[in-house]
Amino acid sequence: MKEVPFSTVLSALTSPDRAFPARYLPRFSDLEGADLAAFVRTWSGVSLEQKRVFLRNLVDKFEEDTIVSYEAMAAKIIKDDDALVRVLALKLLTETSDNRLIAPITHILNSDPDPEVRAQAAIVLGGFVHLGELEELAEHKLKQVEDALLLAAHHENAYVGRAALEALGYSARPEVAQLIEDALNRHDPLWQASGLFAAGRSGHVRWQEYILTGLLSEDDPVRLAAAQSVGLVDLKIARKPLIDMLEEEADDDVFQAIIWSLSQIGGEDVRTYLEAILAEAEDDDQIEFLEEALANLSFTEDMEEFDMLAIDPDDLLDEEKD
Repeated sequence: MKEVPFSTVLSALTSPDRAFPARYLPRFSDLEGADLAAFVRTWSGVSLEQKRVFLRNLVDKFEEDTIVSYEAMAAKIIKDDDALVRVLALKLLTETSDNRLIAPITHILNSDPDPEVRAQAAIVLGGFVHLGELEELAEHKLKQVEDALLLAAHHENAYVGRAALEALGYSARPEVAQLIEDALNRHDPLWQASGLFAAGRSGHVRWQEYILTGLLSEDDPVRLAAAQSVGLVDLKIARKPLIDMLEEEADDDVFQAIIWSLSQIGGEDVRTYLEAILAEAEDDDQIEFLEEALANLSFTEDMEEFDMLAIDPDDLLDEEKD
């Protein structure tokens, strides 16, 4: 596709007579220089419907292809007049580590008139919180992001508040634990789910009882967040409850979350159960997912074996003497 002039690609984007060819989508990855400038000039002439369809397809491509990156072009359109366009552009930035984007995305979180746009901005900022906790973001930048999210967590729109809470899950700020606990103790299952999701991101075993209780919930979002959190917290005590859930779980998303968390915590019988499910699977997507889960389980088992081998025999002798 590199042989096709980028001007031809842009002409197709503005054409009202036919759908934008999917084969051109990768051409918008890693735009720079003259091509990026040409895209910006062209964008204002693209019809609203064409913008939406194009970006939806681009988001799908981004989610299925780990190689492409649409950050450069997405950063240029996050201030578009249309709220849905802004949401879709922000979705293309969910894996960004470019701290130059913190200020404009924080501004969107603070002031955009559309709650869905604000919520998507919070999701993007959650990635920067994670980078901060990994010490890959300067402390003052991390504080800037956390302060904005802490304010948004109290937003009058619950959708914005829950997104901000989930984004803060990675944070070690003392205020976050109280926000998580407050959400977990609400009677609203959506807030409970966000609280569990944030609890999982915290990686802290202090939320163990909430997670185990969440696995028994009749509400799909709560059960989903609880199942995801088991793997994030490495809650090995939940292995049997998860395995028991496999036989009756009707929600596909929850079912997949259970399988993935089992692949993260590993342990007795997990491989047997996953291989049995794979043997009966017929759907290609499900087979691919189960194979990925088994590969992840192998990684988990290798890490556990490495940890065991890393134990110093002298330490064991010292323990026996004590």
